[in-house]
Amino acid sequence: MNGRTLDIAVVGGGLAGGLIALAIHRAQPERRIALIEAGGSYGGNHRWSWFTGDLNPEGEALMEPFPQTVWPEGNMVRFPAHQRQLAGEYRSLASADFDRTLRRLLPQQAIMAGTRVESVSEHGVELETGERLAAATVIDCRDAGPSEHLTGGWQVFMGRHLRCDSPHGVVRPIIMDATVEQHGAYRFVYVLPLGPQDIFVEDTYYADEPRLDRAVLSERIAAYCASHGWTGETVGEETGVLPVITGGDFAAYRDSLAVPGVVLAGARGGFTHPLTSYTTPIAVANALAIARQTHLAGDELARFVDRRARDHWRATGFYRMLGKMLFDAARPELRYKIFERFYRLPEPLIERFYAARSTRLDQLRTLTGKPPVPIPRAIAALLGKGRPLVQG
Repeated sequence: MNGRTLDIAVVGGGLAGGLIALAIHRAQPERRIALIEAGGSYGGNHRWSWFTGDLNPEGEALMEPFPQTVWPEGNMVRFPAHQRQLAGEYRSLASADFDRTLRRLLPQQAIMAGTRVESVSEHGVELETGERLAAATVIDCRDAGPSEHLTGGWQVFMGRHLRCDSPHGVVRPIIMDATVEQHGAYRFVYVLPLGPQDIFVEDTYYADEPRLDRAVLSERIAAYCASHGWTGETVGEETGVLPVITGGDFAAYRDSLAVPGVVLAGARGGFTHPLTSYTTPIAVANALAIARQTHLAGDELARFVDRRARDHWRATGFYRMLGKMLFDAARPELRYKIFERFYRLPEPLIERFYAARSTRLDQLRTLTGKPPVPIPRAIAALLGKGRPLVQG
């Protein structure tokens, strides 16, 4: 493979990297591109979901080839003092379908799953094997790790795809079921009916520490399913520990990962929803923006994406402030009250919130009224520095 020359090397084949590679290929199919992923498949073992209204027509066109489960009947939320059915159409994409679609749509020579990267530079990619790929542009979309430059908490989750012995009877997704015991964090269960007898159940925690106990979470999922009469075969499972960002020095964070001339994108580059980790609309928009600018030289494209990342950080400050309220002002067992109150607001506001497009009026409306946390604790949280996002 030494001597192979690429126009664009995308390193990291998760949602962001895969969509960037596909968007570039759709816009400029003559470009020699490679999508390099350390794992054996693109997308890992994940599921991504979004509301239909989150994407513009161009974004819908980019996502259209991927098989999606669609729920036109809307979705539900459940809290101890509030239950609500919302009308928004919801969609979900499994990573296995993401992988199969990318392998079908990208040129065969672009497929480089199961390939570990040792280092990246503005001139190419060094593989773990010692082989080198020359590339005019390198786009780094590898996973984001903990950082001393950012503060916040953690979203810890375990999901299980269950094939039930009989129809489960769930018609629409349950985005948050927070009627469950809280266990010292904001805990909710996320439920997707994937078919008459297939259901996905995810146990999620907004926790202070990045601890994931598979055995404990597995037992809690089993207990939740049993309480609803769902029994059957486990088809698959997934786990994750994601940062929930409440503040920090974003310039120092970017600088700590930056390689001169290399485009830093995806979650590694800061392109996430800091509170919800709801990434699909952000990943789609970024992929399309990058695809429109690939006529730029590598260092110019790196500067373009860096400006987008810093603009995104500034634009999402409202969500980091809410995250501070969640982690630093609310007692862990009462954190659910913040979302319980939020889900009483108008539905269009809720959808814009998840897409990270809250208007000034949305922000004001969200903050108006009796606060769900004690005011002295809220003030202390806003003035505090927060917890560094590092793993002990």
